Amino acid sequence: MKSYCFLCFHSACFLLLASIACCLSHPSLLGVHPLDEKYYSSEVIKCKDGSKSFLRDRLNDNFCDCPDGTDEPGTSACPAGKFYCRNLGSKPQFIVSSHVNDHFCDCCDGSDEYDGIIHCPNTCVMGGNVEYIIGNYNSKVSDLSFIAEKEANNGVKSEESVHSFTGLKLAIILQVVLVIFLVFIWSFRCHKRSRRRRYH
Repeated sequence: MKSYCFLCFHSACFLLLASIACCLSHPSLLGVHPLDEKYYSSEVIKCKDGSKSFLRDRLNDNFCDCPDGTDEPGTSACPAGKFYCRNLGSKPQFIVSSHVNDHFCDCCDGSDEYDGIIHCPNTCVMGGNVEYIIGNYNSKVSDLSFIAEKEANNGVKSEESVHSFTGLKLAIILQVVLVIFLVFIWSFRCHKRSRRRRYH
């Protein structure tokens, strides 16, 4: 009985920590341009196209309230939405919201992939945004580099897909092992109870 209580306690602690980590990893101002942070500070916020208003707790709730995507700057819920990559150390940029958590690193700071399924290293300081660095040279060199970068990104994206698939397989295997372990503990407890009943 002590081991069962110990297991329940640890499971509850794990779930609590996981939910806290989930809340901390999804700040409501994710994907917002720094100049727009004040716009999102009031309790009732208007859609930028003027069509509706929404409460601040509906910001980045993964449900599209504004047709222009004002309420979902940090998710992929609105087709017209834009996600702001801060890309500190490189060139800040907006990406279309459909690229948020699509398992590809679109921002060189990795901020567009915050759900934790894949890990995007911060390559901004290391020249991750090649287009910005090359933009200081003549436009022909920039165009050629942009094409080369696009081709390289396709290779990187397929490599990331392999890594994310491997990670997904590992996560599934761990979940199966955990379920088997829990079933084993449950059956052991039931077996122990039935033996006690026989002897009493």
